[in-house]
Amino acid sequence: MSANELAAYNAQHYQNRGPAGTVSRCAVWRQGVISCLMAKQPSQATWGGRFTAGPAELMLQFSESVSFDHRLAPFDIAGSKAHSAMLARVGLITPQEREAIQAGLDAILAEIKAGKFKWKVQLEDVHMNIEQALTQRVPAAAKLHTARSRNDQVATDMRLWFKHACGVLANKLRAAQRSLLAVAAANREVLIPGYTHLQRAQPVFLAHHLFAWLEMLERDRARFDAVAAQANWCPLGAGALAGTTLPIDREFTAKLLGFVDAKGRPQVTQNSMDTVADRDLFIEFAAACALAGVHFSRIAEDLILWSSAEFKLVELPDAFCTGSSLMPQKKNPDSCELLRGKSARLQGNLHTLLTLTKGLPLTYNRDLQEDKPPVFDSFDQTGLCADVLAGTVAGLKFCRERCSAAVADPALLATDLADYLVLRGVAFRDAHHAVGAVVRLAEQKQVALNQLSLSELQGVHAAFAADWTGVFDLKRALAKRRGTGMPGPVQLRRQFSRWTRRLKS
Repeated sequence: MSANELAAYNAQHYQNRGPAGTVSRCAVWRQGVISCLMAKQPSQATWGGRFTAGPAELMLQFSESVSFDHRLAPFDIAGSKAHSAMLARVGLITPQEREAIQAGLDAILAEIKAGKFKWKVQLEDVHMNIEQALTQRVPAAAKLHTARSRNDQVATDMRLWFKHACGVLANKLRAAQRSLLAVAAANREVLIPGYTHLQRAQPVFLAHHLFAWLEMLERDRARFDAVAAQANWCPLGAGALAGTTLPIDREFTAKLLGFVDAKGRPQVTQNSMDTVADRDLFIEFAAACALAGVHFSRIAEDLILWSSAEFKLVELPDAFCTGSSLMPQKKNPDSCELLRGKSARLQGNLHTLLTLTKGLPLTYNRDLQEDKPPVFDSFDQTGLCADVLAGTVAGLKFCRERCSAAVADPALLATDLADYLVLRGVAFRDAHHAVGAVVRLAEQKQVALNQLSLSELQGVHAAFAADWTGVFDLKRALAKRRGTGMPGPVQLRRQFSRWTRRLKS
């Protein structure tokens, strides 16, 4: 199965969460369970040789994972096709058997895409469902599990999935960044107060504030790229924990599945025990999602504040807000509040994985079946949040008059006034103290900072001169902020060019 086919399948799969025939946790799975909870089942065909009877229905209900791991089907099939090709290469199956197995796998994948495949809870997971269906159609499929365990099989499936998932989320974050850049460009000249402690601090260009959000999301993209790179090592061949005595070719399989470095050299895991026990990738992926969620939440909080009547710097799009069932005047920032709330869910998924793995001995333990729901949920919710953020940002309308009024307060340039004294030879600590006294004087007289008289300022510090009011020219104040990373117009132009180049790819 090609990378394009995988992407196409997953695009359809994640948009339509319940295609016909797809297994879920819904009640249809459980019909009749209560009446036969303790009934014994026939010996399980995939591992039942050791047992005289199969598990109770209650145990099947308790232990099944196909209700959530069926989404791994395209990756499982890709791994099985590569494994069968390797088995044929080393002579463990014939070329004819390989062709029959791969044709059968292609047919099953087509049924899954069409929603016609019948998943069976009795077969526990995605791997056994596919293998049993294949064996019923292709007798040679009984050889497919040669030199392979479900332990290294699921590790392979998940590493393929992580590579795919990281690419999807990186692209969604890129879309959100493009929305932010477009809004920044449309409001290039708008100034707003920057805040510390939720108090007005210093003036900045709105675009500079939006670029701060771009930086946050760029780090998130880099984290997903790093997780994808960590995932790019092939586990197949590790077996249950100690490999196999059969003459397999792990490097051949790795190449077929795309587990290669920048030069096309195969990358295979180096310790069979660690391969099947390792869940670092799960934690790192969930951590990247959780931190992205924190960033979504912080952006959302800014927008919630800015859109309130007390600030009213921005109007949120109607399409991402709701009203009140009682108060007809209300326009609630629901998309932003949910972005804020989803971050808690993403952090919870990370905590689940950390707690799940903290006390497990090497190597595989059944506890690890529970590693998938948190990462699948983190993937779904992070992607949804990125889409909602992009949509919300795209519809923002900034209230320029309110922005202008908010940034007009001369007190926002009090630090510039201290810098003025520094340039006149005053030590910064003395300048800071003097300007603090000037601010207190203006408050006592109930006038704006720049409306005090020169004599009043010189009564505080003799270094003030007749040109002191020039400090309160906003354009001059911003133009002086020329250093890298500062909010001045020169740097703003550079950042526009930088982000335009970066977000083209």
